Amino acid sequence: MREPLDSHPDINWPAGFSPDDAHVFFGREATVPIPPDRAFALLTDVSSWPEWSPGVTGVGIDALAQVFTVQWYGHRFEVFVGENSPPHRVGWLGIGAGVQLYQAWLITPAEGGTHILTENVVRSGAPKALDTLSALWKERLDTLWQAQYDRMSDALTP
Repeated sequence: MREPLDSHPDINWPAGFSPDDAHVFFGREATVPIPPDRAFALLTDVSSWPEWSPGVTGVGIDALAQVFTVQWYGHRFEVFVGENSPPHRVGWLGIGAGVQLYQAWLITPAEGGTHILTENVVRSGAPKALDTLSALWKERLDTLWQAQYDRMSDALTP
């Protein structure tokens, strides 16, 4: 897990969604053996999320758009794309189930493939001191990260 002070300086956080505003802050990074454009395409192919993303049972669009819906762990989220700069950056805000989540991605060329970094800010209606969802959200985001990493790492396998 990354700490808020470890947030990547190139992440563009929307107002009110900096790591310091988070009830939960989560970040992961890795290098995958595919080019940046392929990594970006896999992450933003929203219609395929239910096939490989843990907890996603439905989506409300066929391709990445400015606004779409996602059913995640039984909750409906309205998702608003805040940043879309193929194939290097994407970020979206999900609102639902008493939670607001902003997920930012940086995708850069690296030796042997592509370096991917994601950081997530999760906020809920409860003050930080009363937030009891932190462990659950970190667990769900970690599971999601592993699925996203696996999806990109396995992309070269026929």
